[in-house]
Amino acid sequence: MAKKLDGVVAAHPVRRKQKADPKDRQVVTLKDLRKAAKRTQEDLAAALGVGQDTISRLEKRSDMLLSTLQHYVESIGGELELVVTFSNRPSAVIGRLVQEKAPQGKSSAAPGRGDRNRH
Repeated sequence: MAKKLDGVVAAHPVRRKQKADPKDRQVVTLKDLRKAAKRTQEDLAAALGVGQDTISRLEKRSDMLLSTLQHYVESIGGELELVVTFSNRPSAVIGRLVQEKAPQGKSSAAPGRGDRNRH
């Protein structure tokens, strides 16, 4: 049986926690988050397998891939949630931001694709 989105959203714990006025939410930068986690650009770069200069550029960007943002946040010990707000109905949380990678040796193509010559 299908569930109505408003009911699912209302029951979600994030929705219950966010009853505070949206104006009270704090705007922070990636640099602020990194410093709050007591991480340096150098050790974050090592954790992500990139150079320190890449972290510096990333922290100055205003536009990036969600997967990049998710990896950054996870590397400082956080979890990224994307919340969609509406003026006429409850907010919704998008739960899965990045598609899982296929295990090595496995194709991410749909079953039956790419194996037409195998019988």
